[in-house]
Amino acid sequence: MLLARFNEQEHARLGLVIAKKNVRRAVDRNKVKRVARESFRHHRAELGNLDIVVLARRGLGDLDSQALHALFRDMWRRLIKSADKHKRTRESGPPSSHA
Repeated sequence: MLLARFNEQEHARLGLVIAKKNVRRAVDRNKVKRVARESFRHHRAELGNLDIVVLARRGLGDLDSQALHALFRDMWRRLIKSADKHKRTRESGPPSSHA
């Protein structure tokens, strides 16, 4: 799960919350963090000025590295799309009554 918010800086930042409750083994928690950081570095330029927090859910530690990379790639893609949409609506004028 991802949480994101625009920041005042010119680059994206990453925070990780990989709880022992959800990913039991330390080796699995470290794998998730390692893959998340690596994937974030590859997509950082596209993410703009977002603060992003990755929250681990149960079962994330059971995935292999390839599956984790694919999962993060998909999450970054959706986040970029959502952020672009939000930027366009903010820049186009005052919010509509449907907001």
